[in-house]
Amino acid sequence: MHFDFYVPTKIIFGRDRLKELSEIELPGKKALIVITNGRSMRNLGYLDTVTALLAAQGVEAEVFDRVLPNPIEQHVMEAAEMARNANCDFIIGLGGGSAIDSAKSIAMMVKNPGTYWDYVKGSRQLTEDVLPVIAIPTTAGTGTETDPWTVITNAETNEKIGIGFPQLFPQTAIVDPALMVSVPKNLTAYQGMDAFFHAAEGYLACVAQPISDLLALEAIRQITLYLPQAVEDGNNLQAREQMAWASTAAGIVESTSSCISEHSMEHALSAFYPDLPHGAGLVALSVPYFSYLLKKDPEKVRVRYVEMGHAMGEDGNSPEIFIRGLKKLIDKIGLGDLKLTDWGIKAEEAERLAANSFEAMGALYQIDPVQLDQNDAKCIIFDAIR
Repeated sequence: MHFDFYVPTKIIFGRDRLKELSEIELPGKKALIVITNGRSMRNLGYLDTVTALLAAQGVEAEVFDRVLPNPIEQHVMEAAEMARNANCDFIIGLGGGSAIDSAKSIAMMVKNPGTYWDYVKGSRQLTEDVLPVIAIPTTAGTGTETDPWTVITNAETNEKIGIGFPQLFPQTAIVDPALMVSVPKNLTAYQGMDAFFHAAEGYLACVAQPISDLLALEAIRQITLYLPQAVEDGNNLQAREQMAWASTAAGIVESTSSCISEHSMEHALSAFYPDLPHGAGLVALSVPYFSYLLKKDPEKVRVRYVEMGHAMGEDGNSPEIFIRGLKKLIDKIGLGDLKLTDWGIKAEEAERLAANSFEAMGALYQIDPVQLDQNDAKCIIFDAIR
């Protein structure tokens, strides 16, 4: 047994704990607050609240509010220049995964030279400091508040690529479930399933370790029980709280294990179709993907499928119980009729999308429990689209 365990983020978890932003030690005196280009952070008062809590400590704030649901490199570079010109000394990501991922990427580029894509492609290495990041998630899904990963799209090349460095762990994560009650039903479902697949993929990855296994099964168990409740009643604070913990736990799974090629395939889908929510793409791929792994090499996944099925409350000892539980969960949260064609994706594009998944995120295929080639990916994507 050999593994490394490193999750340096301080997690402040619990209802109404955002107010502690006015009391905790902050890493600077001027923050860049990163939010998406939607209106929710302003309309719900979250942005004003964060600004006021910072002001209580004498900390000034600038706001970058152009982040897209699938963030792009151009905005990372614009925000980094804004932070540099304003002499910001730390970054706050306020919102969902797109805002927090962007905050991490911006923090990289304030002091480091070149373009962000230089670091994605490995032609440059980080030589200067990365600004400290405080993550304040308002959704339960990505878990990015406790991992070193960030996913950004190059809109010119249709590459959606995740990268990770130890310096990108947020210094502090304030996970306040009370901030999540406003998320609409469909987004609650998409985001919750993103967390589910972080856990399930992390449990299957060849780099899984004891701590990731424990937290993956915990997240799968909690999401199966509480995501339907959160979708049914967004004001159910117990369900929101349990989903917030499941998402954070699945983020630690990403830190100590890894996603596998289901994420590579989804990144290809949403790179070409940026209006496709990441969680929706994963749901559409999931049953074809996990069924294909089981069909191609049942012995490689048998035990872990059974264990995930049991975590979902399914009886029996055949690996099919995981697929059965997954289908039930998707139906319970109202996504049983989800179709990729609703976003304009066509089955004849499967080959191109499969190729992109290998070109942009091929590394994840190397840690799959079952070896897949590009034709396998094409078959999975084709099945998910039709």
